[in-house]
Amino acid sequence: MTDVPEHLLKRSQERRAALGKPGAGGGGTGDGGGPEAAAGGGDAGDKIPPHLLARSAAAAGSGGGGAAPAGAGAPAAAATAVAAPPVARGPEGHTQRLLTVVKAGSIQDVKATPTDKVHVWPHLLVGEFVAALAVTAFLLIFSAVVNAPFLAAANFNFTPNPSKAPWYFLGLQELLTMFHPMVAGVTIPGMGIFILMLAPYVDRNPSIKPEDRKFAIALMTVHIMFWAVLVVIGCFFRGPGFNFTFPWRDGVFFDL
Repeated sequence: MTDVPEHLLKRSQERRAALGKPGAGGGGTGDGGGPEAAAGGGDAGDKIPPHLLARSAAAAGSGGGGAAPAGAGAPAAAATAVAAPPVARGPEGHTQRLLTVVKAGSIQDVKATPTDKVHVWPHLLVGEFVAALAVTAFLLIFSAVVNAPFLAAANFNFTPNPSKAPWYFLGLQELLTMFHPMVAGVTIPGMGIFILMLAPYVDRNPSIKPEDRKFAIALMTVHIMFWAVLVVIGCFFRGPGFNFTFPWRDGVFFDL
């Protein structure tokens, strides 16, 4: 016979005692009234299923834990044993029952925090394409309205004074007036390019917010300001012979 859990036996005995009926193992008179409780009649069936009462009575009668006489308890135990439904067993002989059903939660972890990352296509490339079209249209209209500032044909017998490079090379030309050509033309520009190449490996901050990228912004600001100052000096503060002058006193010796 399958063992009945102890808590079920205790609940059955307490219920039978509350109803004033003889218990299976609680020292009852053993008047053979077990079948009434085993069948689940009366108020006992409202709380405890009939088959559990039958199993508890059968286990109490076979275990010898009750005080009922053997002559009266044996027929009751036999009757309840016959009336008890078959016990369902699992693959390994377990008889545990499902107490409740737990709803399965979501498999994926849903994050409520918004993200500031978007896909390159179409969000980024569409914006870049529109910006390229706008710049192209502006240059087309500007070139049709404003004439290019071409000078006269070059005369190889006449060298203009001062002879200045285009504005984007004037920073390098300004360095040539201060240092040796090897230092001004190779060492300083090479070191600047090498430092800019190492910047992404030195600053590994993944944030894209300007307030979180102080090192990168400071490095680029120093680089741009260094070159911009040299270009401004070469454009507006260099006169004949590439000597230092003041534009508000001697004029501007530079043509676009």
